[in-house]
Amino acid sequence: MNRNNISIIIPAKNEAENLDKLLPKIKSLYPDIKINVINDGSTDNTQDICNKHQVKTHNHPYSMGNGAAIKTGAREVKSDILIFMDADGQHKAEDISHLLKKFDSNYDMVVGARHSSSQASFLRKIGNGFYNKLASFMTGHKIEDLTSGFRAVKRDKFIKFLYLLPNGFSYPTTSTMAFFRSGYSVAYIPIKAGQREGKSHISLVKDGLKFFTIILKIGALFSPMRLFLPMSFALFSTGIAYYIYTYISFGRFTNMSILLFISSLFMFMMGIISEQISSLHYKNIDSSK
Repeated sequence: MNRNNISIIIPAKNEAENLDKLLPKIKSLYPDIKINVINDGSTDNTQDICNKHQVKTHNHPYSMGNGAAIKTGAREVKSDILIFMDADGQHKAEDISHLLKKFDSNYDMVVGARHSSSQASFLRKIGNGFYNKLASFMTGHKIEDLTSGFRAVKRDKFIKFLYLLPNGFSYPTTSTMAFFRSGYSVAYIPIKAGQREGKSHISLVKDGLKFFTIILKIGALFSPMRLFLPMSFALFSTGIAYYIYTYISFGRFTNMSILLFISSLFMFMMGIISEQISSLHYKNIDSSK
């Protein structure tokens, strides 16, 4: 592998202290690989630290989000292979070589799958485990870490999906599902993420709806009917069961049964419409440049 054709992209917001430790370590281990820091409107001395270590930066005038920083990096950096990693100390420079070794087997994306002990909290561990199970069901492939931001990708494949990526923190979910939906190859390597150093920019209260959003995104980006059809069937079955119960108990057909049947029909129609919309995202992938 020609390492002159590989770039590391690090989105960073107020991570000067962590970057001061991470950047020299990367440079010492991989002197031939270019490093690009996407400075997402930092108010600390992130820029000074990058200058100190002679690392190229791409600056946002204000904070636009982690996903927006990833998109900036993918647009501005022209290397064939892009490696994304966090600036907060969770991803180890030593693991980059493991990503590249797996990438040599001609994968389109290689993701660092975090060991369960690496999860920041018990609730996050449970949530990520649920995401992985659901996404594995939807795709038919074992997905070991849907939300890991430590990954290597082929740039020509990744940039096809930039318009799908959110500006927030769920870009890993979107890109992984898009790669599977398009028939691109995805592999995982085990990593043990370190503890985040400094204060996290993710608020559990503010990002409480992320759970629901990611579930919908998984369904909408891959195969909506695999998500909506079971839900429709469950509502219809509940309606039938409730109707039998009320007919035997009270000898009548209740409004709740009607509501369940109508909800089942709406869920089914939503699945059909979502399936058609989803297919539009991918119809020109193979012909796009």
